[in-house]
Amino acid sequence: MPMFRTSLMRLAFALAPLWLAGCAAVTEPLGPTEPAMFDDAQFGPAKEPLDPADVFRMSPAMQDYLQKTVMPIARARGIRDALTDALYTRSKLMLEYDSSMTRTASEAFDARQGNCLSLVIMTGAFANAMNLKVTYQQVATEDMWSRSGDLYFMSGHVNVAFQHRYDARVVYTIDFMPAVNDGFFTRPISQETVLAMYMNNRAAEALVRGQLDDAYWRLRQAVTLDPQFFSAYNTLGVVYLRHGDAVRAEQVLHYVLKGSPDNPRILANYAEALRQLGRTAEAQAVQTHLAAVEPVPPFYWFAQGQIALHHGEFAKARELFMKEIGRDPDYHEFHYALAVADFGLNRLDEARSEMALAMGDAVKRSDHDLYAAKLDKLNAWQASKPAPSVMQ
Repeated sequence: MPMFRTSLMRLAFALAPLWLAGCAAVTEPLGPTEPAMFDDAQFGPAKEPLDPADVFRMSPAMQDYLQKTVMPIARARGIRDALTDALYTRSKLMLEYDSSMTRTASEAFDARQGNCLSLVIMTGAFANAMNLKVTYQQVATEDMWSRSGDLYFMSGHVNVAFQHRYDARVVYTIDFMPAVNDGFFTRPISQETVLAMYMNNRAAEALVRGQLDDAYWRLRQAVTLDPQFFSAYNTLGVVYLRHGDAVRAEQVLHYVLKGSPDNPRILANYAEALRQLGRTAEAQAVQTHLAAVEPVPPFYWFAQGQIALHHGEFAKARELFMKEIGRDPDYHEFHYALAVADFGLNRLDEARSEMALAMGDAVKRSDHDLYAAKLDKLNAWQASKPAPSVMQ
């Protein structure tokens, strides 16, 4: 299968910080949802309403592709080859990975691109239309982090397995991450949970755009679809904090901590809510617990490296960025930051190498093109000329 960077759910935290949890398992079932968690009157109508029924819906174009391309391959070479070849090889649909937004099945099909969850949804829609038994699976991989402006995102992973409804002997798994089937623990999740994940993703994406109303209503839907999907409650807490309602945020986050008391994302948000409410001693106690659970949070070395860059301490910045790359060697911004430090140290070959790695690891076309342009400037630069501001 193609090498796709995963993006199951985009879960943000601001530099304040506000964190959005990934797909860690709930240690204890959550009780009945408390009405006080929601405050519909404080939010306007969604500008872009989302109907869960549209997420897996097959469009006429998808139906036509199923009959004319997928089914002939299935009859000739089998179901697995039909789904993998017809959907993911360059000679057919030419799907590409793109993390910019979470798409419905038909949107991913029309755009010929999507993130991990979008591609799983689209594959599931085709498998359902072929009358296959579909099982969605949450995969226990290492957490992966990214950021957009002042919001940071954690990504998890999901894949899809399918079999004949009347022959359970053969099960095929389609995954968009290399080697994910080699020893990773998986657990089945319902289609309702996948829908809740979709709504949670779209809520996080709305947060990036500052559309708190849209984010709120999508999270409302996520909780309705799967009341045990605690990441949606955590994201809802972040929405309340961004909306200036620390009281509601504290209620929601206190509730979800009952299900996952050691989740560092929720603990960080809960501490922030308590601080905003003036409950300083309680916030400090939560912060102490958080430090024990996670002594060095994600992006810590990166943030320290950025401070060093700001002060022109390129050697120190380089050392810090190397530490962050040691934790996540595939994140594009870490390699770009290291390229900046190398450039400042006149390590031009290393700067070019790191810029190339940043370009290769980019999961958005816009980031890829930006790094490609900077790499071109580096390659074209002549030592006899003043150094251009290629890093700006």
